[in-house]
Amino acid sequence: MSRLIYLTGPVRSGKSRRAVDLARAWGDAVVFVATYRTPILVDGEMDERVRRHRAERPAWRTLEAPDDIAAELARLTPPPSGVVIDCLTLWSSDRFHRPDEEILDTWDAQLAFLRSAPWPVVIVSNEIGWSPVPPDAALRRYRDLIGTLGQHTAAAAHEAWLMVAGCPLRLK
Repeated sequence: MSRLIYLTGPVRSGKSRRAVDLARAWGDAVVFVATYRTPILVDGEMDERVRRHRAERPAWRTLEAPDDIAAELARLTPPPSGVVIDCLTLWSSDRFHRPDEEILDTWDAQLAFLRSAPWPVVIVSNEIGWSPVPPDAALRRYRDLIGTLGQHTAAAAHEAWLMVAGCPLRLK
């Protein structure tokens, strides 16, 4: 069953928890796609976040796919009963050294696959543009890129949700 769900919201708004809750209904063969690329330098705080996220989700198969999510999912045997991708923000930060158009084109290709996948998919991302305009040009570019990726994802999704303080608000 093809179904693409987009969950967005601020940090600590309950997005990942909501994604797991939705995916529990899809059976035991859910695949969790981790988009975080382990840094060369050790980051204890980020390691703790990863550890916490792992502990909070069921014992699903985890697919580390910081590059081509669609290609990695297409190779899975047996196929999943559903997919949780967490998160688009980290996926995009790994490509920030590339031109925006290349990042957007790459994501649009991922979305085309995910939208037509024979299993339901939930994509988690962050809303980072609700604060004052950053004084740094790179931060402004990143904020704008995340906003544009969010628009592309919401447009492709069958459902889009905003999470705030643990509460889901349906956008579409």
